[in-house]
Amino acid sequence: MALTNSRKVQVVSDQGTVPFAQARAAAGALFFDEAGHVLLVRPTYKSHMDIPGGYVEPGETPHQACVREVREELGIQPAIGRLLVVDWAPHPQEEDKVLFVFDGGTLDSEVIEQIRFADRELSAYEFHRVDESDDLLIERLARRIKAAATARTRGETVYLEHGRAVPAG
Repeated sequence: MALTNSRKVQVVSDQGTVPFAQARAAAGALFFDEAGHVLLVRPTYKSHMDIPGGYVEPGETPHQACVREVREELGIQPAIGRLLVVDWAPHPQEEDKVLFVFDGGTLDSEVIEQIRFADRELSAYEFHRVDESDDLLIERLARRIKAAATARTRGETVYLEHGRAVPAG
């Protein structure tokens, strides 16, 4: 999904006009095969691999967006599980974003064979070991995927900033 310029939002208060963040929200799913490898996709509109997902539309929840994006991009409708990570990711060229990664679970070979790129946003998919993500993805996405995989194993949900866990306390 291509980014468009978002508008600057300002609030008038007793202190005058104060700008505040208006983040774009996106949601994706972390899927695994039976060998424990993570599903990465090749978008047609960017140079690096990613996970299935996309932007949240008006009136839609992040979970609903994740389900919709998986259906649109991969042509499958597996159950999307619990939230693994929320990542606050401001970026000077892409503006502020909050990214939700949900547990897509393990896809068996029958479901994997049903993957089809209906909307032409993706050109391929591959399964890779999570520890290979540094070599395959942009840095902040690799951190996010590793954090999500760890959260899945531990049965927790983690808050991130730029793909890094924020220390408690």
